[in-house]
Amino acid sequence: MKAAYYSQFKGDIKIETLPDPTPSKDAVVLKVEATGLCRSDWHGWMGHDTDIELPHVPGHELAGTIVEVGSDIKQFKKGDRVTVPFVGGCGKCEECESGNHQVCNHQFQPGFTHWGSFAEYVEIKYADINLVKLPEEMSFDTAASLGCRFITSYRAVVHQGVVKPENWVAVYGCGGVGLSAIMIAKANGAKVIGVDICNHALNLAKTIGADYTLNSKLEDPVEGIREITKGGTHISIDALGNKNTCYQSIASLRKRGKHIQVGLMAGEDFDPSIPMHLVVANELEILGSHGMQAHAYPEMLNLIGKGILKPELMIKERLTLEDACLKLPRMNGFETSGVTLITSF
Repeated sequence: MKAAYYSQFKGDIKIETLPDPTPSKDAVVLKVEATGLCRSDWHGWMGHDTDIELPHVPGHELAGTIVEVGSDIKQFKKGDRVTVPFVGGCGKCEECESGNHQVCNHQFQPGFTHWGSFAEYVEIKYADINLVKLPEEMSFDTAASLGCRFITSYRAVVHQGVVKPENWVAVYGCGGVGLSAIMIAKANGAKVIGVDICNHALNLAKTIGADYTLNSKLEDPVEGIREITKGGTHISIDALGNKNTCYQSIASLRKRGKHIQVGLMAGEDFDPSIPMHLVVANELEILGSHGMQAHAYPEMLNLIGKGILKPELMIKERLTLEDACLKLPRMNGFETSGVTLITSF
């Protein structure tokens, strides 16, 4: 198969011809129809993820068609159109038995624990538990855009944040994760403030549903949010994963508010300081959100089917696999807004 491949962290990413995968008994092989290019792939290439063993094929947001099934697979067959969360649960550990496959003790993550979807074919383990059949009307492009950024934001806003109509929600970072959070919060009746340092990202945030936007290069976002909301937000989300945005997100909350960390804290941002005096005095909650279980997809897919959520609006660029080899090392430069997909292999 044709695949994007690197043999050292921060090294060249090249197109190689590699052996086609064959499924283990609990796995399937997908023909990759579309896959997202995400900043988490950049973190992996930088060496920030200890699960990655070299050499490596990246890619974790994907949709495709099943072309082979393992001997134990019962729920899926060849020809099924599917997507998959970027965290797959084993189905047997304590966390999976409680329904929390997104924090499985033995998780499978394409593009991190195993080779990923920047290839013509990819093996997906624990397939019966983690694959999601696509509605007939959903395109592969839309499905691929869900796999990391949208589902993580959906769980952050709806399940972790328990957003309510008229809640104030601040979203720090208006990339794919942040835009997803803005759209989802707005669809649930919240009043949303988007924060970024790029005007083009803030303009896109307005089209997605942000009621207000703040450029944190030009003004203090904490002061701006407190002024707009008359005291702070009920929920604040760090969708970027940065020491500054993490601190500011917590500082933006009103009493008994919730900070939700969605952006990956890695590299120089691995160990951020937080305003613990505010956490204690104001009884703030600090939560993480790490993907979403396959069994939770139907609720979200129903809203997409009804047109209440429109993740396809965030797809702004489509690349070839060759283009992605050049684009991935530049992901930390935030050159484009919205979601970028690889659609040509």
